[in-house]
Amino acid sequence: MVGMPEISPKDRFITVYGRNPVLEALSAAEVTVDKVLLADTARGPHVSEILTAARRAGVAVHRVSAERVKKIAGNGKQDQGVCADVVAPRMRPLTAEVAAELDGAVIVLDSITTPANVGMILRTATAAGCAGIVVPRRGVASLDPLVVKASAGVAFAAPILKVATAGEAVTTLRQSGFHIVGLDADGADSLFAARLPRRTAYVLGGETDGLSPDVASHVDAWVSIPMASGVESLNVSAAAAVVCFEVVRRDLE
Repeated sequence: MVGMPEISPKDRFITVYGRNPVLEALSAAEVTVDKVLLADTARGPHVSEILTAARRAGVAVHRVSAERVKKIAGNGKQDQGVCADVVAPRMRPLTAEVAAELDGAVIVLDSITTPANVGMILRTATAAGCAGIVVPRRGVASLDPLVVKASAGVAFAAPILKVATAGEAVTTLRQSGFHIVGLDADGADSLFAARLPRRTAYVLGGETDGLSPDVASHVDAWVSIPMASGVESLNVSAAAAVVCFEVVRRDLE
């Protein structure tokens, strides 16, 4: 359509790299692989395995330079000379138009750099039926095989919203009518008692430093998860699970 911005491949595909992740993607019936990039220097039995698996799946294999594979994979030490673009049908850029369409809770990741936590949050939020999960391109672990593994493959089907930074995300969501809520151990209200609208964006901060300043400045309300027995806080992926299924509970009332 004339005037529509072109969608970046990074907002359409999740790129996996390394022999085993690529073979797993090619062998999974529920996953659609767009293409495989194989370094022209790659040799050995694993190359034959990949070529055979791609042929069976009807996926094109492109021989490219090893440098190109490294650049696309973003991990030259572990790419093993191969990467694949896996279609993520529900992943899209977070624009004002997209934000206006979202009906329900959104989870925003901010400064969460551990791939396992990102993957588990994607799995939990998708299972809970969240309207979207914002995964910024900067400041958050990239969507790589470690994230995919932690999500048990759910990352490919998650309603991921891509944006440059978490600060940009909360600005866009707020302008579209979302209530911005930050999770903090010292939050004024309990998550379970706070009166929150259906269109609320819950922002989850980094494992050590919490929310970044540019995000915290846009928060409308701070809530906490009550802790007993002197426990200070939960791991961020566990906290995300509590938030997501508290939203489910509210929707069922």
